[in-house]
Parts: sequence; structure tokens; C-alpha cells
Amino acid sequence: MVRVLIAEDMRILRDTLVALLELEDDIEIVAELASGAEVLPAVLRHQPDVAVLDIDLPGTDGLTAAAEIHRQLPQCRTLILTGLGRPGTLRRALAAHVFGFIVKDTPAQELIDAVRRVASGERVIDAKLALAALETSRNPLSPRELEVLKRHAAGASAAEIATDMSLSYGTVRNYLAAAVTKLGARNRVDAVRIAGEAGWL
Repeated sequence: MVRVLIAEDMRILRDTLVALLELEDDIEIVAELASGAEVLPAVLRHQPDVAVLDIDLPGTDGLTAAAEIHRQLPQCRTLILTGLGRPGTLRRALAAHVFGFIVKDTPAQELIDAVRRVASGERVIDAKLALAALETSRNPLSPRELEVLKRHAAGASAAEIATDMSLSYGTVRNYLAAAVTKLGARNRVDAVRIAGEAGWL
């Protein structure tokens, strides 16, 4: 029996996932959660084989929760569900030791198969995302975006960067926003981390 925990903040989607997986004779849902902060305590309490996590959980996001699960209960494997697959997000997921990474519009049977495969120790990665990640290993940032992000990483505020680079405050904010978008980051701090890990800063 594959014991599964599901964490998804959208109630209708969570209920659908639970109903879908409970139809399978070899899968048991041991917990269903709506926020990221609930994930680790529930994983430690229920000891599931697989934690199916929405990437954008409120509170603690799915990737952070996955990394913490791997650290504290590595025998529980994680399967990330994402609404918008980005190569940079996939790279971050792999760094968080997830076993599965699939988009939410994956056919139902493929999701069920993915849960079983992850439980057995296989890596299940959306093929299109994997190919895109391989093809986009170059730095997507323009020289200006990279320079602004470097200064931000060093602790300079947007106003300070604007003064130092003779740019308007709005232009600096636009460069930072573009960096976040291009890197598939959650925010500026995450953009700095992604660029740093890639060796671009």
C-alpha cells in the first residue's frame, strides 16, 4: 500500500486529487493539507511514502517543504505539482531533492502512475520541462539586469542602485522584476539565490 499525503491550497483541486487517488486499491491518503506550514508536522506524524505538494503553497512553499522533508524524513519522497512549469523552477526542485515534478494539467492516469513510480524510488520529471531545462542553461539576464541584481545581492536598495547607476528608481525596479520573471523566481531574494547557484553573480 502506498501511503500518500496531499498538500494543495485550492480546495476543489485537493478534493479532486484525494478522490482520484482513493479510487486506486494500492493507494491510501493519510493526510490532506491546505498550507505549507502543515506539511512537515503532518509528514513526521503520518510517515507517508509520498508527499504530493503544490509548488505554491501559502506559508511554506512546496520546494522549501520538500527540502525539509528530505532533511528530516528522507524515506518520504516528494512529488511536486506546478501550474506553470519553468526550467529554472525544475532546477530548484531537483536541488530540493524532489523525486517527481509534473504540471497540473497532466492526465489523471499519468499522475497516478507518477505517484506509484515515485514511491518505488523512480524520478518522474515532465519530459518537456526536462528538455527545456537542458536547453536553457545559459544566463537569460541582460548585462543591465545582471548588474542590478548583483548590486541588490550585495545589499543595495533600489534607490541606491538607481543613484549609483544613474538610472531612475522605476527602471531599477523594472530590471529587478525582469530578473525575477526570467529566472522563474518567487521574489528578488529567490532570484539572487538562483543566479548565485548558477554562478552568474
